Amino acid sequence: MVTKLFGIVITLLIAMKVQAGPNIEHWQTTNGGRVYFVAAPELAMVDITVVFDAGAARDGDLSGTALLTNAMLNEGADSLNADQIAAAFEDVGAQFSNSSQRDMAILSMRSLTAKSAFEPALQVFKKVLAKPDFPQASFERLKKQMLIGLQAEKQSPAAVASRAFYSNLFGDHPYAAMPAGDEQSVNQLSLESLKAFYKDYYVASNAIVVLVGALDRQQAEDIAQQLLADLPTGKRASQLPTVEPLLNAKTVAIEHPSSQTHILMGQPGMTRNDADYFALYVGNHILGGSGLVSQLSDEIREKRGLSYSVYSYFRPMHQKGPYQFGLQTRNDQAQEALDVMQGTLKDFIKNGPTDDELLAAKQNITGGFALRLDSNNKIADYLAMIGFYDLPLDYLETFKAKVDAVTIAQIKEAYSRRIQANKMITVLVGGKAE
Repeated sequence: MVTKLFGIVITLLIAMKVQAGPNIEHWQTTNGGRVYFVAAPELAMVDITVVFDAGAARDGDLSGTALLTNAMLNEGADSLNADQIAAAFEDVGAQFSNSSQRDMAILSMRSLTAKSAFEPALQVFKKVLAKPDFPQASFERLKKQMLIGLQAEKQSPAAVASRAFYSNLFGDHPYAAMPAGDEQSVNQLSLESLKAFYKDYYVASNAIVVLVGALDRQQAEDIAQQLLADLPTGKRASQLPTVEPLLNAKTVAIEHPSSQTHILMGQPGMTRNDADYFALYVGNHILGGSGLVSQLSDEIREKRGLSYSVYSYFRPMHQKGPYQFGLQTRNDQAQEALDVMQGTLKDFIKNGPTDDELLAAKQNITGGFALRLDSNNKIADYLAMIGFYDLPLDYLETFKAKVDAVTIAQIKEAYSRRIQANKMITVLVGGKAE
C-alpha cells in the first residue's frame, strides 16, 4: 500500500512538472559537446542519452555503415568484451541501450544516483562511448545477422514496400537508402570503414548530451564533461542536402505472393523545425493520425470495410522527411482503397476539417500531452530531439498553446500550399486480384 501511494505521489509530482514545463538548462562542454539538463529530484535515478549526428543519412556509398558502427560499440571497449560490458551494467542495476536511425545515432544509460551504482556504470558507459575495440568476431557475426535480415525482408511485403517507397521518394538523397543497407553494400563493409565512420562522426562537437534526474547543475556539468572527455573535439557534421519536391506522380507496382496488397503513398513532408509544423501536425491528426476516429479511417474502414486500419503521418527530420499514407487490403480491393485514400486527401486539402473535428483533435493532442512526459526517460527523449534539431528551449512549455492556436484557415492554407495530391509516390506490393 505504501509503495502504491509513493508511486501515485511521484506521478503527480512529474505531472505538475509537465504542466509547468520542465526547466531545461543548456551549455557546452569544453570540447564542444552540447548539453541539455533537467533536474528531476523525485527519484534517485538519472537518465543519460548521448546523440550523434551519425545516422544512416551519413552512410555515403555504403548503406548500413551507421547501423553496424553503432551496434559494434558495446561489443567490446577498452579490453572489456560484450559479456563483461553487459554484466558491469547489470551488476549495479543500470540499463544500457544503443540504436541508429536515419538522422541520429543514440547511446543511453539509466542508473541509480547512489555513488556505488552510478560511478561504475558511468565508467563503463564512457568506455563504450569513447574506446570501442571493434572486435573482428563481433563484426563478422553482426554483419551476418544483417545479411540474414535482408534476406528475410524479401518475404515481407511491408518491408518490400517500405524500401521501394523510400527509394522512389528520395531518389539520390541520403534519405533514400534504408538504414539496414542492402546486400551489396553490407557485403562491402569492413572494420576499416566502420572505424573511419566512428572517427569522423563520434566526436564531441557532433554530440548532444542529455541528462534528466536527481542531479544538481554542478553534478550534471561534471558528468557531461567526463562523458566526452576522451572524445576528440572534431567538427559538427555538415548540413544534409535539401530534399527536392516531386515533379510528377509515380506508381510502383511490385508483385508479391500474398493475399493482401500493401499500399504506401506519400511525398516529402516537413522538417522538424518547419514553420508550418503545427498546422500540418494538427491537420494530419484529423486526416489520418488519430486512429479509428480519423477521416481516412471513417471513409476506408467504417464506411466501406476496405481495410482494418489506415494511417497517415509526417516524419519530420533534419531535411523534409516523408509524409506517408498507408494501408493493406485484399488484392481485389487495392485500387478501390487507393482511390478512396486519394479522394479523402483531396477533399481534406479543399475543405479542411470541421469545427468539431478541430476541437476534438486539439483536446486529444493536448489532453494526452502530459502522458508523453510522465517519466524521466520520456523527458530525455524530448530533450534529445530539442537539442538535435536546434528547437527552442521552451518547446515543451509552449507546445499546447501552439496546438490550441491552430485554426481551420491555417490548416487549409498549409495543406493547399504544401501537399500536392497529384504528385505522390505510390507503391503497391501484393498478389494479383483473383
